[in-house]
This record gives sequence, C-alpha cells and structure tokens, in this order.
Amino acid sequence: MVEQFLASRLRFRGALCATAIGVSFFIMIVAVAVSAGFRHEIRSGITDISGDILLSGSSEPVDSSISYLGVLAGEKGVESITPVIWKGGVVRSGGEISGILFKGVPGGGSLQARIPQSLASSLGFSVGDRMTAYFIDERVKARNFTVSKITASPLQVEELPIVEVSIDDLRRVCGWSEGSASAFEVRCTPEYEDPVRLEELSGRLYAKSLELHRDDEDILRAQTVRSRYRRIFDWLDLIDFNVFTIIFLMTVVAGFNMISGLLILLFRNISTIGTMKVMGMTDRSVAKVFIRVAARLALTGMAAGNAAALLFCLVQNSAHLIRLNPANYFVSFVPVRLSAASVIATDVVSFAAILVMMLIPTLFITKIDPARTVRVR
Repeated sequence: MVEQFLASRLRFRGALCATAIGVSFFIMIVAVAVSAGFRHEIRSGITDISGDILLSGSSEPVDSSISYLGVLAGEKGVESITPVIWKGGVVRSGGEISGILFKGVPGGGSLQARIPQSLASSLGFSVGDRMTAYFIDERVKARNFTVSKITASPLQVEELPIVEVSIDDLRRVCGWSEGSASAFEVRCTPEYEDPVRLEELSGRLYAKSLELHRDDEDILRAQTVRSRYRRIFDWLDLIDFNVFTIIFLMTVVAGFNMISGLLILLFRNISTIGTMKVMGMTDRSVAKVFIRVAARLALTGMAAGNAAALLFCLVQNSAHLIRLNPANYFVSFVPVRLSAASVIATDVVSFAAILVMMLIPTLFITKIDPARTVRVR
C-alpha cells in the first residue's frame, strides 16, 4: 500500500509527545488497577466477615434443622450455607476494657478464640494467653477463652472488633439448643459475585423460602452484602466513577498532545504534502500517511506507559510501598489488581479516541495548494 510505504519513510521526532502519551497511559492503567484492587480487597474482606448473602429469621434463634435449608444449599450459585451466632461482649485485660463482637462459627476447639491483630496489640494478648470475656444479658456470664490464633485484622465494617469462637460456646452462653443460630451466611460461586446476579440469587433464595416453609418454620429473609454495607459499596462506586473521569481526562490530554505533535509534523512537511498531491494522491490518502506516522508514535508511548504501569503494580502488590490509614480507607495499603481484559479495554478505547482526535489536524491538508508549495528548480 502506498500510504504504508510513505509512512515508513517519514520520521517524526516526537519524544515529548511519546512521553506525554506514556505518562497518560501509565496513570490510566494504574487507576484501573487500584480501583479493581480496592473492590477485590474490600469485597473479599467483607465476605470473610459476613458472607455474600445473610439469611435471617423473624427472631433469634433460628433452627438449623429447617426442612428447606438443603434445597437452598442446592440452588445454582450457592457454594455453602453456614450457621453463625453473633454476640456482643466485653473483654478485660489488666486495666484495659474493650467491647467485642463475638462470632460463633462451626469448628474450632471449645473456649478457643481467634482474635485480630489490632485487638492483640491494644490489649497485649499473645497466643496461649487467657482472655476473660463477659456477656451481659439478664445476668453477667463470664467465659475464659484461650487465644488460639492471632489473625490479620479484618476490615473494620462493624463498630467493634470481631473475635471468632466456636458456635457451640456461644450457644451455651445464649442458652440455646444444639442447631440454633443467629443467621446463616451464604457464600456464592465466583460467577455470582456480580451485584446484579447476587441480587437475583438473593431474591431466588427468599422466594424459595416463602414457597417451601412449613407453618411452624421461619421464613428466611435474604440480604446481600451490598445492601448490608451500602456505605462502603457506595464509596467503591465513587472510586470507579473517579477512574472513568481519570481515563477521560488522560485520553483528552494524550489526544491534544498528539494533535499538537501532528500539526508540527504537517507544518514541517508542507512541501512533501504538495508533492504527494501532485503525484495524484487525494487529501484522504495523504491524511492516512501522516496518521500512520503519528499512530506509530502513540503506540510507542502506550507500550512504554503500559510497561511502567505493570512494573509499578508488581512492585506495589508484593512490597506494599504506598501505605494507607485503614481507618479512612479500610485497608492498610494501596491494593492493585490487574486483569488482561481491563488493560486491553482501556488501551483499545483510549487509543481509538486518540486516533479520532488526530483527524482534526488532518483538515489542514485540504488547505495546502500544490502550486504554491512545490517549486521546480
């Protein structure tokens, strides 16, 4: 093709333009990675605490022997259904007192407690220490737990730190029979983590509960993790909106840089453009030549920006160089998570937009008169 041959012979020394393109794509890819990282870390953290869907009855306790629970567990999208008990309490260590939210889960030894690092640091607990907890109902009940494990501090989505103990221990504290629970946590399969599909699954579980419950059984109401912690997910949606804004602005910046660079290239090659027209090339064909040259430069900048962004993400993901205050951001570092699909989509959409913007300076070609620009010596 003539346009391709001529474009390969033209040289465009646009290091500044390539740098600007590279910086723009670096910022875009990092922004996409950080947004996905926040969403993954926070959603995973919340799911670890409360599951994807919470099934609860009209009152506590709920009986785990509900006849239709097995049917719900077999629904498409359901990975597991686990009974849990939530119980508020107070822990004292020396002169320090702290409010605690105890979570009873199946498994674990009797009177064994798994505590978060934040609680261990504030009250000075180590593995093997005795932890006296007080539960205040009609009368105060005390239990001596042994710290069996200190875990990484979960997301602070509840007002109190969460301590995991055996569900049987909390049943005895509450005076409930075997099989009783506060609620059931549903873990969904990966394809149902999407908000729309998760809401659909939640509605399906509630509909099954309405359909199958006996007169003497509770109707289990389903509540998704997003509806329970709407404030956090609204914050994540705001981050996504900011990412789209960043991508738009960086694309515009990169596009205007290429417009200015392409104009410089056209001004420097006015006589060449006139010669091409004398040879019989149309304005459209001439424009294709120069757009090919500029696109080659833009691709170079895009590749450099992508490489720098991938390197940054690898370093941040392994070393956590940039730290955050978890009280404000829920996590202690800037999380990054890249997928090939998100990178390719960002690159393709942004590069296409830049190419469209580069059509603007090519209108200059139609104003060039070969009779004035080409001189026979």
